[in-house]
Amino acid sequence: MRPIRLTSFGYLHLPTSPDGSPVPPAADRIEDVRDRLRDPAAARDILDLDGLNPRVQDVVLATPGARELLANLAAYADLPAGPSRIAIGCAGGRHRASGLTELLARELRARGRAVEVEHLHVHLPRVLKTPAGAHTANTEQETPR
Repeated sequence: MRPIRLTSFGYLHLPTSPDGSPVPPAADRIEDVRDRLRDPAAARDILDLDGLNPRVQDVVLATPGARELLANLAAYADLPAGPSRIAIGCAGGRHRASGLTELLARELRARGRAVEVEHLHVHLPRVLKTPAGAHTANTEQETPR
């Protein structure tokens, strides 16, 4: 069986099409979790981490709907004529998308699948949304609220 490639990304870091919409990476399935897997109270403790950290993965997995989404993505990947690429995107690509991608990779490997993982934006600073638009934050200078 051929390996499956999992890609995490942040919509706010993507190039845009002529109509201004973000252009996600090529994939057989693109899962947009920008409005899902949100738990702002739990996320406060992990803002300086990224989805490669087990603490972030635990927070993502504990978010309502995460286990169901993970099971759905794993079942999709196991289809007989299954996908070769799945991309998961959140706003900045640092927490939810990369954490869920790592969790999915772990699940698929446990099922005997060969998995390649690519995180496009996990290394970039957190993106803060303000009324004036989005900008990156220097997390070393931020203070917790």
